[in-house]
Amino acid sequence: MRAFVVNDLLKRVLDYNGFKVKRVMNITDVGHLTGDDDTGSDKLEKGAKKSNKTVWEVAKFFTDYFFETTDALNILRPDITCKATDHIPEMIEIIKKLFVKGLAYETKEAVYFNIEKFPNYGNLSGQKISEKLKGVREDIFVDPEKINPVDFSLWFKTVGRFSDHTMHWSSPWGEGFPGWHIECSAMGIKYLGETIDIHTGGIDHIPVHHENEIAQSEGATGRHFVNIWFHNNFLMVDNQKMSKSLGNIYKLEDLRVHKIDPMAVRYLFLQSHYRQLTNFTWESAKSAQEGYSKLKEIVINLKKNLNKSKSIKNDYIDNKFSLKFKEAINSDLQITEALATAWEMLKSDLEDGEKLYFILDFDKVFGLRLIEVREEETPMTVIKLAEDRKKSRFDNDFKKSDELRVKIQELGFKIEDKENNEYSIKKI
Repeated sequence: MRAFVVNDLLKRVLDYNGFKVKRVMNITDVGHLTGDDDTGSDKLEKGAKKSNKTVWEVAKFFTDYFFETTDALNILRPDITCKATDHIPEMIEIIKKLFVKGLAYETKEAVYFNIEKFPNYGNLSGQKISEKLKGVREDIFVDPEKINPVDFSLWFKTVGRFSDHTMHWSSPWGEGFPGWHIECSAMGIKYLGETIDIHTGGIDHIPVHHENEIAQSEGATGRHFVNIWFHNNFLMVDNQKMSKSLGNIYKLEDLRVHKIDPMAVRYLFLQSHYRQLTNFTWESAKSAQEGYSKLKEIVINLKKNLNKSKSIKNDYIDNKFSLKFKEAINSDLQITEALATAWEMLKSDLEDGEKLYFILDFDKVFGLRLIEVREEETPMTVIKLAEDRKKSRFDNDFKKSDELRVKIQELGFKIEDKENNEYSIKKI
């Protein structure tokens, strides 16, 4: 989910700077094959067979779970969420335009985009067509009627390997379903126009998916498709690529098992630049949780002292910390520097009211829900264990004392010893 946190940060930075942002997210509920180069099977069809559900049930399940996860990470919902299956007519219209312009052709298996007819193909990735041809594998399925092995599909017909495809629609080229790439162009153009200001995605999309989007969009409209491409780098897990075979694709349930607050994971993602390769470990997540807990504790104390502080002066709104923060977020989203500025500000000699003002203002970008944090009552069960531990320490029964500390931690609380056998309890 790091990619979506990064995209959310971009949206928040634009909002913070006063831009009016219209954000569109598409849901690919048909046509995304297991191989980005038109190879393999449809991911939803494969998932439906495995789970003994319909493709529509699988699509709804994963869409609902996706938004449950983004909500937990405080990722703002898009202004428009659009499903591929609701936009088949728009895709067909684009393909028709490509035929008129001589950029598309039909075979018995599918409809393809002829990349040799599009001179700008490869400009985004810097990859020449001749280099793509060299990289074509001989062990994968290639339609024998393709003009070039690297031509990409616009429409798959329900024949041959896709004869039993559940989802299919009527088209001028027969029953079938859209390719993955055409979906994004159709929905992007419908909701954002023929030229999009910012298009986001992972760096893995540059050489294939985004090149194909550009070709079919500009080929159909004759207009420049995207002004700014915003690509994030990969998230690794224990220095390995995430994969089902390695069992290192973690979900919300895994965070709950490890007692990691989703906001701590968001805090972790703030600590690396979006262009950097980022590595996730449970140790780094726990460390981020400690940092996030410390930040929440500071905010809680600032709120307590709010009435004791002086009022905020207007000249503080553009003080050095505010200016430094804005400079960081507006310099290619240097969120790590912005976070460092926030900590520098909290350690400064500003009044508590001023500190609270600034950290809540900065959190409009960080998205850590700091405005919601409040001191939580410690459950009586935890207090009882803490009192028993206090007695054990008084009796010099340190073995029992350690056992009780562990029990308190298992309940999600941390006990800190103070002078005269006193203690304080904090939620982890």
